[in-house]
Amino acid sequence: MPSFGLTELSPLDSVAHVIQVALTPIFLLSGIAALLNVFSARLARVADRVDLVSQLIEKSGPEPSHPLSAQLTYLRHRSRALDVAVVLGAFAGVATCAATLVLFIGALRDSTLASLLFVFFGSAILSTLGALIAFVLEMLMASRGLRAEVAERRRLAEEDSSDILSTDEASTQADHVTTPSQ
Repeated sequence: MPSFGLTELSPLDSVAHVIQVALTPIFLLSGIAALLNVFSARLARVADRVDLVSQLIEKSGPEPSHPLSAQLTYLRHRSRALDVAVVLGAFAGVATCAATLVLFIGALRDSTLASLLFVFFGSAILSTLGALIAFVLEMLMASRGLRAEVAERRRLAEEDSSDILSTDEASTQADHVTTPSQ
């Protein structure tokens, strides 16, 4: 191992240094694992929503309503974005493990294998970046869907309140109608 102007390291110090350097990618790996956990939890929520919408379509009869079909299409787009995030996150984990392995092999062979290490660690970083971008896209789709659902519920609530008001007005007018005396 090159000494870079430092005193020569003992074999034990050299191994300890390799282990310390190899731990850096492992921290990235634990972060990637946490991201994959978040991605899978969101994918499970999308799957639950697909099940609910599918049940509503089955109950609606032979002609499924257009809003329910549109919601299934929307959920399919969200699940695809999450699929991309999961695949890229898993690839980032594999590349991180490969970078760690290259560090150990380089230490055993007393060579750095720098270009291979650069490829694996660079792939891990780029895949993590891609997974995060796909996750952000899914989050934006989810936010858009949430806002659309809130707007629809607000519209329905306003319709219900206007129906209640017109029913109250009609009953008030009926109370004021006088019946002819007998």
